[in-house]
Amino acid sequence: MSGRVGDLSPKQAETLAKFRENVQDVLPALPNPDDYFLLRWLRARNFDLQKSEAMLRKLGKKIDTIVMIFDCEGLGLKHFWKPLVEVYQEFFCLLEENYPETLKFMLIVKATKLFPVGYNLMKPFLSEDTRRKIIVLGNNWKEGLLKLISPEELPVQFGGTLTDPDGNPKCLTKINYGGEIPKSMYVRDQVKTQYEHSVQISRGSSHQVEYEILFPGCLLRWQFSSDGADIGFGVFLKTKMGERQKAAEMTEVLPSQRYNAHLVPEDGTLTCSEAGVYVLRFDNTYSFVHTKKVSFTVEVLLPDEGMQKYDQELTPV
Repeated sequence: MSGRVGDLSPKQAETLAKFRENVQDVLPALPNPDDYFLLRWLRARNFDLQKSEAMLRKLGKKIDTIVMIFDCEGLGLKHFWKPLVEVYQEFFCLLEENYPETLKFMLIVKATKLFPVGYNLMKPFLSEDTRRKIIVLGNNWKEGLLKLISPEELPVQFGGTLTDPDGNPKCLTKINYGGEIPKSMYVRDQVKTQYEHSVQISRGSSHQVEYEILFPGCLLRWQFSSDGADIGFGVFLKTKMGERQKAAEMTEVLPSQRYNAHLVPEDGTLTCSEAGVYVLRFDNTYSFVHTKKVSFTVEVLLPDEGMQKYDQELTPV
């Protein structure tokens, strides 16, 4: 049984009734303590009555506002994969629509130079009030945290004094850290991508797409797939404006190579270190027989102007 309302085994129903009886003293202080609410705590501890009760008594108090610490260590280009960014955007929409005025501060630490780009992607989904609560802390971020959070409430690794009972400075009993997702959980084949452009590239030829980058720090993001066979792909920077250049005449930024985009859609990003016209080149010059159909989407992601003032303290990727 799933352990949800309407789908309880006799033992689960008995545990729910006992759970409600045991926590009668704290129920008045809880928001809408119906069966739906109580079953969340039971499912979180696999219907272990003692552990569920301890969890509810410890965390079930009313919380008006929260302080979030957003640790950007390791933030890289892979985190700008479009379907993943859409998950971030949906998450912030849910917060805004269902938990208004719950956030007291969001404190950004160890921000990389990609953070202004990421912030600019999220900004349209945040209210003006929420944006004002986002604080980017610089190199002395531990000191900044201690100005807003009591040291006894802050883990040692973030500059406080809080540790686990065994002395672990990361407080693993209180914080669930993320990490690499096991490949067994990948669902890439289930992601259906809709592309903005399609082009037929004749045998022995190539197709170039130009994007003008007005200032450094912008992010080029692309996704593409090919039909039937692989396709070459590379990124170049033009050396002459106003005319089409061959690959050998341009500055190679991302080396060309062949991708099996007919088997798995390809996606990638590039931080533009300088302004200029960048050329995304789809290469079919090596094929003497087959014309290739390539479908692709390309975006230019801009860093947030208001975040540029932190640039000197942001960490390079």
